Amino acid sequence: MNTKFTKLNITSEFEVYESEKDLSQEDNQLIKKAKEALKNAHAPYSNFFVGAAVLLENGEIVLGNNQENAAYPSGLCAERVAIFSASANFNSIPVKTIAISCKSAQTIIEGPVTPCGACRQVIAEYETKYNKPIRIIMQGETGNVYAANSINALLPLMFNHKYLK
Repeated sequence: MNTKFTKLNITSEFEVYESEKDLSQEDNQLIKKAKEALKNAHAPYSNFFVGAAVLLENGEIVLGNNQENAAYPSGLCAERVAIFSASANFNSIPVKTIAISCKSAQTIIEGPVTPCGACRQVIAEYETKYNKPIRIIMQGETGNVYAANSINALLPLMFNHKYLK
């Protein structure tokens, strides 16, 4: 058994705000749009409502929300709904920022909600597509708001196009 190894430490950096009021005007507007979007989520099974708002570089804002299905794998997260809609409707315009907010019918969500693994991978794909980082703003119902300046903070050592050559 080979016991020789080195350790790799990976760190992530987030901006932490006490509330959305402390965000820039642009980020604050985007998180408010994400909150609006969650009101139209289709979440009859989990009662966990997620809204996402994508800000494109041209100033356009595209909304998305989670869409559940009785066959669970057939549903889709708010982040992917928003990003895919933005790409379908504004294909050549890079994504600048995505804001995510949530609400539960059963409990208060304290602290920020973060994208699931599949959504992180999709955000990574669009960073690669546009060769630009995407700012990610994450909020729960109460507590701090987190912001990351790239998906790298949430998905270090990610799988990407380099492995497919």
